[in-house]
Amino acid sequence: MGRHSLPDSHAAEGRRGHPSTRRRTVAIATLLVLAVATGTAVAAKGGLLSFSESCEDSAVRLSVVASPDIAPAVRSIAEQARADEVKADGHCLVVEVLARDAHKVAEALAAGDTEPDFQVWLPDSDLWLERAKGLGEGIPVSPSDSVASSPVALAMVPSASRALGWPRKTYTWAELVAGALGSDRVRLGAADPARSATGLLALAGIGASSARQGGDSDTRVAQTAKVLAERMSDGDTQVLETLARSTSGAEEGNPKRNQAALISEQAAFTHNTEATGAGKLDLFYPEDGTPLLDYPYTLVNEARLSTAESRAALRFMNLLGDRDAQATFAEHGFRAGDGSAEDSLVAAAGGRKPQPYAEPAVEAPSDEELQETLGMRTITVQSARLTTVVDASGSMATLVPGRNQSRMNVTKESLIQALDQFTPDDEIGLWKFATTLDGEKDYRRLMETKRLGDPAAGGGTHREKLTAAFAALQPVPGGATGLYDTTLASYKEARSTYVKGKFNALVILTDGSNQDTDGISRSGLVTELKKLVDPERPVPVIAIAVGPDADRDEVAEIARITGGDGYEVSDPAEIQAVILQAIMAAGQNGRAAEE
Repeated sequence: MGRHSLPDSHAAEGRRGHPSTRRRTVAIATLLVLAVATGTAVAAKGGLLSFSESCEDSAVRLSVVASPDIAPAVRSIAEQARADEVKADGHCLVVEVLARDAHKVAEALAAGDTEPDFQVWLPDSDLWLERAKGLGEGIPVSPSDSVASSPVALAMVPSASRALGWPRKTYTWAELVAGALGSDRVRLGAADPARSATGLLALAGIGASSARQGGDSDTRVAQTAKVLAERMSDGDTQVLETLARSTSGAEEGNPKRNQAALISEQAAFTHNTEATGAGKLDLFYPEDGTPLLDYPYTLVNEARLSTAESRAALRFMNLLGDRDAQATFAEHGFRAGDGSAEDSLVAAAGGRKPQPYAEPAVEAPSDEELQETLGMRTITVQSARLTTVVDASGSMATLVPGRNQSRMNVTKESLIQALDQFTPDDEIGLWKFATTLDGEKDYRRLMETKRLGDPAAGGGTHREKLTAAFAALQPVPGGATGLYDTTLASYKEARSTYVKGKFNALVILTDGSNQDTDGISRSGLVTELKKLVDPERPVPVIAIAVGPDADRDEVAEIARITGGDGYEVSDPAEIQAVILQAIMAAGQNGRAAEE
């Protein structure tokens, strides 16, 4: 679903939409109906209205949370609107602008634990909108058009850029990063993709570019992610602070200083505005397409907004699209929402022809592609230790709608595909479970959790043996779902065999609720897990409910005790992507807890 266009004469200027194909729920149209129905559309279009009452007596206050890079520009526009006594439906518009990191806002909205203290959110990328949805239980968000944009590029200090032939030589993403990293030619920094849209879009762009080259692209991207992780910063501002500020021997030779960074054009613009001489940066724009930060104007929990707040939000959205506001954004280094480039802005940011800075932005990666990129990065940078526990109850023989395959067969295929994403240093084991599978026990360990690259008894590697074990899984006729006993037993083993320095987790796949009435109860399982959880040895449970008979809420409640979460897939073929998504989420939660 595309974003709605603005009901404003300025909305059509320079804002023809963004190439993103990400689906959205756009509820701004509700505001338009309200405005037209009450005769305030003219006020929204026409600018200032004359009213006799003082602004302080009639003010409607709006709180906007914006990404730190765009917050100063938005605050400047808001302050000018207040000075000009801009009104929304007869009320003076007073807008407070707060700068907050988008990843923190997204996490808070997804959790939904507290009511937000703001009505409008302006993240740097719409990828955070999907993150904010979480499992669909958080605070709802309603995005509209982009108010500005900035392409992601590779910035270099002059000595490094000229060594790679800037500005005349152009590269694809894959070639550019390979050229920069080849033979340790350039120290390259990047922001954490789990916390930075710039870092994530750049890594996704590198992955897509590498895939177009053919060959073993996954290995190349994994190697790149590992190298970038060695010089990773928490955010975009921190990345800029790692760059050498001059060509002095002390700066250039300092191994702690980067010579290049994956940043936005706007970040380079800000840096160059403050830098002098050789401290300025040059920008490479990949020839196979540059992703955009797109700054979507987003209502937060629209249903709770008062009529006055809704109309004020509409008025401010229109204001951000007018000529003066767009000029303010340009002064701060931002392009228009459609990504169109002004030569003067690009030059100030460090771009120069024939670098392809005016080419259309690349199509935004899908949410699934972004999650897979994050999952791949997590298991590459920090080796994983996963115990996989698969439901083998009789219901796993049920055919999947639209496929001539059982739930078990599709699950096996998805697990084998997921296995390809892991490196030889990752450790993975396998259990299966069904009632009375092994005497009175509901579970059986089929493969020990160990390195995929380790040699196996009888020849081959652990990866090969594990692949064969996945392929051999079969439902147990008449077997029921012994979920609780299995969860407790497998969690105890995963915790007792915890390996420091790895991402340890327990992955449980089930297509039903617990059916073993002779084993531990749900409340008993919850009590035992709470006793076993150790923040110093975290083992999150990643519980995946497969098919319509599984209870996601039940497995989610159990998993969250351990720092993990529950997920639901209607088709077992989705398991691969969900595992990578869950690894990223659990890995990020663990890092946040450590801090």
